[in-house]
Amino acid sequence: MPKLNAPEARPPEVSGNAAGPDSPVGPDGDPGDPAASRHRWVALAVVTLASFLDNLDANAVTVVLPDIQRDLGAGFTTAQWTLAGYALAYALFLITGGRLGDIHGRKRLFMSGVAGFVLASAVCGAAPVPEVLVAGRFAQGFMAALMVPQAVSVIVTMFRKDEWARAFAVLGAALSVGSVGGPLLGGLLTELDLLGLGWRAIFLINVPLGAIALVLCARSMPESRSDEPLRLDVVGVVLLTAASLGLLYPLVQGREEGWPGWMFGLMGCAVVLFAVFVRQQRLRHRRDGSALIPPTLFRHRSAVVGLTVTLLVFSGVASFFLVLTYHLQTGLGWSVMKTALVTAAWPVGITATFQIAWRHGSGRGRLCVGAGSSLMAGGALLTLLTVWSAGGGDLSWAQLAGAELVMGCGMGLTTPVLTAVVLGDIPPQDAGAGSGVLNATIQFSSAAGVALLGALYFGSVELGAGVRASAEHFSSATSSVLWCNVGVFVLTAALSSLLPKNTEKEIPKNVSSVPE
Repeated sequence: MPKLNAPEARPPEVSGNAAGPDSPVGPDGDPGDPAASRHRWVALAVVTLASFLDNLDANAVTVVLPDIQRDLGAGFTTAQWTLAGYALAYALFLITGGRLGDIHGRKRLFMSGVAGFVLASAVCGAAPVPEVLVAGRFAQGFMAALMVPQAVSVIVTMFRKDEWARAFAVLGAALSVGSVGGPLLGGLLTELDLLGLGWRAIFLINVPLGAIALVLCARSMPESRSDEPLRLDVVGVVLLTAASLGLLYPLVQGREEGWPGWMFGLMGCAVVLFAVFVRQQRLRHRRDGSALIPPTLFRHRSAVVGLTVTLLVFSGVASFFLVLTYHLQTGLGWSVMKTALVTAAWPVGITATFQIAWRHGSGRGRLCVGAGSSLMAGGALLTLLTVWSAGGGDLSWAQLAGAELVMGCGMGLTTPVLTAVVLGDIPPQDAGAGSGVLNATIQFSSAAGVALLGALYFGSVELGAGVRASAEHFSSATSSVLWCNVGVFVLTAALSSLLPKNTEKEIPKNVSSVPE
């Protein structure tokens, strides 16, 4: 599943032993330490490697889901939870992970996240049954939420201001490589079947690389904390987690369990919990200003409309790739590698137009989002027509790659500008919270799209135990669900007219705005 992060709106607050605007900090806290130059670049390599591993897994897993399902003898729900579980855990704990780093030390949280991510990867790679794999994916998402937010903090605290652009460019280049190379590496490792591991190698490769990152981190990275960190909103996290699981669990599991009445009751309880969460956030914000999601963000139309558009875009993208992967591999019998080569056209398209939005998107929020989402709708429609016209027959690799290239071009125009739109009217003191909420929305919408449209799709192709749907059946189901994706992107284009006319805030040029 393609993964993107929104940019940090502002540098994190740092303590007195962190880098100032002019001097880097050495491992011993001395700004004048001659070893500082060497150590800070090693530290950059460490956070780049860790972020790359997170990005690689997120983009490699989708193309091997059918193989995972067959090997474990699992149902379609395992495929949904493998994607949605990671994204949901990441979304729910992303903001808290950043605040834990401010409180307990960013190096400590980063190393804890890397160690946990490595352990969770080993669990996924060795999973004997579907339940263990799903648990490992939830754990990976949680550990990534501890690990990834510290990366920007490390760069800001260890590098001089005039070096930030170069450091972020290095990190951004690595993540771009992961975005393109993730599906290709996943396909290659699975096809080569190294040591008989098959798809498991995608997860197990994280173990030695993560161990290297831990050793280098211990040697090169200084500790830093915020002088005035926000307190943790534990009650808010618990309420949001319970509400989110109460909503997504029935969507994923309901079909497999025959939609018993308690599933609908659980969704009703989830709605109530969301309402309680909103009330609790208002009270928490008034009491000490440490709400998980500050209610003041939603006083601004740009944030409300921008987050809605973000929710639609990423739910449509995540479900699109899930549906297409299963159509190609399970319906048509394509290899993992051939599917990965088609998927690679998507990040190539993003790269082709990302610089346009980056350089010329400020002040043109409506235009970029409207044009980009229209291109995404056009690419999804081209895919739909290709599948529909072929019926149960094979598809042209070139036609599919072209359609994904068009969608990628649309995504490259849309996502950089969305960040500036969402944060455009938010006061500087709330900008950090706004950036965190935007990132969490991206991940949650991906999980929701996989759960909702995945349920519709798998409900259409699942004919019963031991009965395999025909290629014609897959074609019909894929075409039907892709109409939903087209509709989502068309609705996004329509809502773009409600965005502010001018996005004066400069589009951030740091790494996190680079598609992952």
